[in-house]
Amino acid sequence: MSHTATEVTVGGLVLAGAIAFGAYAVSATGFSIGGDKGYALDASFRSLEGINVGSDVRLAGVKVGSVSEIRLNPETYRADMTLMVQDGVRLPDDSSIVISSEGLLGGNFVEISPGGSPFYYGAGDEVLDTQGSVSLISLLLKYVAGGSE
Repeated sequence: MSHTATEVTVGGLVLAGAIAFGAYAVSATGFSIGGDKGYALDASFRSLEGINVGSDVRLAGVKVGSVSEIRLNPETYRADMTLMVQDGVRLPDDSSIVISSEGLLGGNFVEISPGGSPFYYGAGDEVLDTQGSVSLISLLLKYVAGGSE
């Protein structure tokens, strides 16, 4: 009898720990069951190196969305991206999007630099002012090789 009570207690603790871990994992990753709330913007880049679906979209260092789709445009050979921006964030239609790095060893993220236009992007609009990611390896190779380009 005492083994059964101990087993039930240990099983309950393990189950409670698993539920707590699952709740933490969901909150830490920002996963939402209802899907992304917000509006979609499209952008085209020469290179999206280091960016994946789910990468952060930031404005002034604050996460305001995430990358929802990445695809290769077979006509232009550029990387096209769709990003979801939170509903409360209105972006002027002269804003630019840059692929930035968190540091030398950090990952890449999408940075939005807002413009000053009185008009705003709407759902499905395309941001034309973009700058792709810069390869650190190619920069180092140019420096080591003494290239002035």
